[in-house]
Amino acid sequence: MTTTSQRMKHTRPKHVPERTCIGCREIRPKRELIRIVRTESGGVEIDSTEKRSGRGAYLCKAKTCWEAGLKKEHLDRALRTKIAAEDRRGLAQYGETLPG
Repeated sequence: MTTTSQRMKHTRPKHVPERTCIGCREIRPKRELIRIVRTESGGVEIDSTEKRSGRGAYLCKAKTCWEAGLKKEHLDRALRTKIAAEDRRGLAQYGETLPG
């Protein structure tokens, strides 16, 4: 018969979901990244809740990753869509507010 303290010693470490940044290609914990989602209407938005439906892609919280993702069109490929100029400007403005 096992006691509660014996069971607690054998618990597994908690699983931390990881995602790849499309700008720098580094694998990081999901919570450290910002999710961008392609909406059902075809627009592209930042998903602050990380729960919106639609195809998603992740970028680090660094200006360099955002620049790489937008300039080299990595974000377009990851979301499988052509990002509208208005959405691209909004994402670029958000990226400018991030640290280098």
